[in-house]
Amino acid sequence: MKSPGEFMEILAAFDLTQSYRGAAEVCGVSHNTVRSYVKAREAGAQAPIARQRGRITDPYLPQMESLVEQSRGKIRGDVVHGKLVALGYTGSIRTTRYVLAGLKSKYRAQNARVHRPWTVEPARWLQWDYGDGPVVDGVKTVLFVAWLAYSRFRIVIPLRDKTMPSVFVKPRVWWRVY
Repeated sequence: MKSPGEFMEILAAFDLTQSYRGAAEVCGVSHNTVRSYVKAREAGAQAPIARQRGRITDPYLPQMESLVEQSRGKIRGDVVHGKLVALGYTGSIRTTRYVLAGLKSKYRAQNARVHRPWTVEPARWLQWDYGDGPVVDGVKTVLFVAWLAYSRFRIVIPLRDKTMPSVFVKPRVWWRVY
């Protein structure tokens, strides 16, 4: 429903452009709306009042919303339509599916899991990993690699195994910063 100010704005745009479509483009409304306002002015009548129509599904919206909630947005349109028909619904399955699609979309938007990736702060988190090392004296070694986030330096320590004492005790073998 347009306010009196919007009514006058549409008429002023028509007077400026002398075109239904031009005035509609200026005001952001349909050219049919501009035409009906101009004809109402020529007839000396008030601005046309937009009718508010409900949908045939409006009385059944609480049941549809409940079904979407219970199924966590997974219920199919034909299933909902069958349940509504049992309650006295006389609309088509196409209308049911149309309204249900909107309800499911709204449900997904409200219940979506938001993924926020973890980003490290520079030089605040030590990251480490193990890698395969060379064979020394017939025994396969493990490389312990550590680095600070956003640092170009790496610490590489060859170990005999991945046990805690091997990692945290000062190694007897060489280590090197790359």
